[in-house]
Amino acid sequence: MPNSTRRGFLGMIAAGGALAVTPAHAMTAGEASAAIRRAVDEVLGIISSGRPPAQMYAAFAGVFQRHADVDAIARSALGPAARQMDAASFARFRDAMTGYIARKYGRRFQEFLGSRIEVGTARPLKSFWAVESTAYLNGRSPMQVEWHISDKTGQPRFFNLIIEGVNMLASEREEITAMLARRKGDMAALIADLQQAG
Repeated sequence: MPNSTRRGFLGMIAAGGALAVTPAHAMTAGEASAAIRRAVDEVLGIISSGRPPAQMYAAFAGVFQRHADVDAIARSALGPAARQMDAASFARFRDAMTGYIARKYGRRFQEFLGSRIEVGTARPLKSFWAVESTAYLNGRSPMQVEWHISDKTGQPRFFNLIIEGVNMLASEREEITAMLARRKGDMAALIADLQQAG
């Protein structure tokens, strides 16, 4: 199975993963694992729901907004340019990126009907928790997936996803940086591109 396809499924589950570092605060290992399990169950439920594609993409975006630290992911994906944006512009970028990720990975949902993900234990890593999981795709070898999660926002939120050693948001950051470079640093043009991409 091509790596891009394998990563696509888990990217759809996570809708990204990141370079950001966020502290674990008082969250326990059990709470970290339970939060990831809830996110996984929601996404797998959407995949098996039989909804029209547009409704599924919107539902995936909702899962991302509920279970991910969207601000941290967006800032990490954008890189240094995020520090130069005002709050309103950043919010537009964040929302455009959320829709882009939901569409990009959500388009592959039909390939993964009947798949399952087993969420395992959490361990402390730096200042956050790493939650282990194993993805079983139909007729394909299992994948080890590591989720990074913290409660910096006040609620458990994942901010990173490592699939077979590949950092998903690092890949997205590379792509978004390239898109911004093609637009010669024009953030409004990048946002417009993201609203149509995926």
